[in-house]
Amino acid sequence: MSLHKLVLTGALLCLPFATTAATEWTQTLKRINETGEMNLGFRQDQGPMSFDSGDGLAAGYSVDLCKYIASMVVETLGKTTIQVNFVPVTAASRFEAIQSGKIDILCGVTTKTLSRAKVVGFTQTTFVTGGSLLTRTGSTIDKISDLAGKRVAVVENTTTIKVLEKALAKREVAAEVIPVTSTSQGMNLLDSGEIDVMAADQIVLIGQIIGRGREHYELSRLLYSMEPFALAIPRGDADFQLVADSALSRLYRSGEILKVFDVWFGLFDEEPPPMLKALYQLHALQP
Repeated sequence: MSLHKLVLTGALLCLPFATTAATEWTQTLKRINETGEMNLGFRQDQGPMSFDSGDGLAAGYSVDLCKYIASMVVETLGKTTIQVNFVPVTAASRFEAIQSGKIDILCGVTTKTLSRAKVVGFTQTTFVTGGSLLTRTGSTIDKISDLAGKRVAVVENTTTIKVLEKALAKREVAAEVIPVTSTSQGMNLLDSGEIDVMAADQIVLIGQIIGRGREHYELSRLLYSMEPFALAIPRGDADFQLVADSALSRLYRSGEILKVFDVWFGLFDEEPPPMLKALYQLHALQP
């Protein structure tokens, strides 16, 4: 996979960070300090959270949060610049990439779960959404019970496919669940009429609508699951997690997070939904 690169300086963001007076760095911070490089993993087709912008750089809501964290790493280490490498990952490879040290943080659409916490660490929560359904314009499908006899695509190796299968079983709905390797593949199947429904986190589906045109699709406003997103990091790396959480808390506390939200979701929603606003408030921890 190719690496997209960005030279990040401490002046990238307008909010200053206090430099930590530590003399010995450990784990992720030690490696970044010694190499002058930080590796950010990102999903290429999960807009508006994480995607390949087409200009050689990663982009999206989660990517912006990772850039903010990287800026705090610069200040914490007392450096003037570091090189940030954007490393494309897939749903199947993303956690192994963290465990192997290929990436330092995962800037994507990642639901925080206890089972995943056994293999990777997580920052504090960065977003909250839920599983939803997307159909072509003119469809009458709006909820799980409407999926009887329908073909439903969902990305494999995600919490979404597990929750969808449970929801179908609970309601005794017989639908054909078709695993796909990416959101793009599922959307292409939907556009061609080979499936009836694309199931994914609602915010991912919103991103597809923004990118492909609202007039072509109908999005269910009902959620069949609750998905708290966080940025995955190496498990047990307390120092790096503290830097990441401190950066996110300041972003929430300052209100700058609302500007980030507006950049990526302003075309669809004027402001964050009440639950997301509450999340920002809850995680706006004091220094």
